[in-house]
Amino acid sequence: MRLPPYHWWRTVFFLIPAISVYTIVLGTLSVTSSFFDRRGFFAHGCARLWARLILRTTGVRVRARGLEQLDPHASYVLASNHQSIYDIPVLFDTLPLQLRFVAKAALGHVPFLGWHLRRAGHLLVQRENPGAGILERMTRLIGDQVSLIVFPEGTRSRDGRIARFKGGPFRIAVDSGLPVVPVSVSGTRHVMLKGRLMTCPGDVELTVHAPIPTAGLTGADVRPLAGRVRAIVETAVVADGEMGALARD
Repeated sequence: MRLPPYHWWRTVFFLIPAISVYTIVLGTLSVTSSFFDRRGFFAHGCARLWARLILRTTGVRVRARGLEQLDPHASYVLASNHQSIYDIPVLFDTLPLQLRFVAKAALGHVPFLGWHLRRAGHLLVQRENPGAGILERMTRLIGDQVSLIVFPEGTRSRDGRIARFKGGPFRIAVDSGLPVVPVSVSGTRHVMLKGRLMTCPGDVELTVHAPIPTAGLTGADVRPLAGRVRAIVETAVVADGEMGALARD
């Protein structure tokens, strides 16, 4: 019988227990803080530390470009491609913004993680009616100088190729008047492939592109905006064969 590779053992007996401890401790601190910090800023600090610990423990090294294009005091809709569940720790650890993201409502029932999502102001949506109440909650986030992360593909890529961007996230941006920031993430797919219970150390590249204003746009502009953002994101997604060169730069 062939034994699983080293990184499987490392994931099951070291990483999963370690990440569970990070989630329980920082999730508890986050939920507790929500009773005196209604804006969720302290909770976001817990999320950033959680993300950083996961990346360091796993051995993920992130190289970021274009961060200077972001105003830490502004609100944006950040539209990123989606390669792995590690995209979220990479984004939270790297981007200098107060971040919230759109998640399935079912995640709100997960102990510690779900409690954090609910109390920290993340947007939990019903799959059958994702638009319900989003704009009202977005208005509140703008007042708190918070930015929203969206994954317009709707699911993680199995092969690294970027799928068609759905229009819903861009309608949120147009209706709320927030600039859209295209974000490209490369390399997380090889840290943890979709459907595989194994993580590996690796190099990740994150590119922040110039914000695209949405002032004056209407519902008719949503689909062209989605296509434009997808094309920009695709320009900086590193092909599989180039990831080895990234580590040697």
